[in-house]
Amino acid sequence: MAIYENITLEKGMYGQKGKSLTEVLEALDPTENYSGTALGKLDAFSRQLKRFNIRVSGPGSDCVEKFFQNSNSSALFPEYVSRAVQQGMNSVDILPNIVATVTNIDGMDYRTVTSEPINDGNAFPEVAQSGEITSTAITTQANLVAMRKRGKMITSSYEALRFQRIDLFTVILKQIGAYIARAQLADAVDVLVSGDGNNNAAEVINAAGGVTYADLLNLWEALDPYSVNTLVAPVGMVKEVLNLAQMNDAVAGLNFAGTGNMVTPMGAKLLACAAVPEGKIIGLDKTCALEMVQSGGVITDYDKLIDRQLERATVSCITGFAKIFAGAAKVLNTEIV
Repeated sequence: MAIYENITLEKGMYGQKGKSLTEVLEALDPTENYSGTALGKLDAFSRQLKRFNIRVSGPGSDCVEKFFQNSNSSALFPEYVSRAVQQGMNSVDILPNIVATVTNIDGMDYRTVTSEPINDGNAFPEVAQSGEITSTAITTQANLVAMRKRGKMITSSYEALRFQRIDLFTVILKQIGAYIARAQLADAVDVLVSGDGNNNAAEVINAAGGVTYADLLNLWEALDPYSVNTLVAPVGMVKEVLNLAQMNDAVAGLNFAGTGNMVTPMGAKLLACAAVPEGKIIGLDKTCALEMVQSGGVITDYDKLIDRQLERATVSCITGFAKIFAGAAKVLNTEIV
């Protein structure tokens, strides 16, 4: 009998700090042990689903009650919920396109670090023999990163869901994940524009009304010595940018028709985001502008999900955002001031 068929599953596995059930199972039943076999394509959690013959997707998807056929299989339900919510978050998440690094912490208190910008052409002078090397100070920020909990309460009963297909329930959970991802994105945009409480709000560059290619060039110039590799704007502003004459020449049209890749200003990735205030375009250097801080991943109320078979349970994420280099993000304001 394979190792994965001998593992005793119980809710205490969710209590290991900083680890999901999948990570706990991987330690007990490493996927690398199945290399070259059909089971090697599954992770440790998916092998447990296979062990209890629980199909969570496709035409043959089982009903929710399949999870609760015994105490072992019921312990898989909270992890299934977490994974489905995470899939929903990933489906709409543009955070990876604007976040330079992700920091995982245990707890709610986190103070990030910052460094003075190196934008002086003489910042790295030649060092003579026995000469002194110039220094760059790295310091902790004065204020803690604001950590916010985003989530939803699932209110139902096992009886209401027992005969529903798991893949239908997955659709609902994915929508919860999408909601959480959009809320986190709004938090990230707020930090990019207004700062993280450490006197580092983005510099605003005013245009004369509407957006022109010259305005985008001014934004590009203002971000020097950082690179403008990402532009984030509401849908209406994205449309205005794409309607600029410089974005609509014959070569651009042929490229879009042939590859599906649109021409964007300065080659930057252009992202549509409803969380950006109307009339604003955020230009940033994705490699050094924003840090995402998260306390754990998707958190499920596993006691209620296992013992009470749903009833009232919460699904949530705790995240925060911090500026790394304040000058690596600036805002182009196209509204008349």
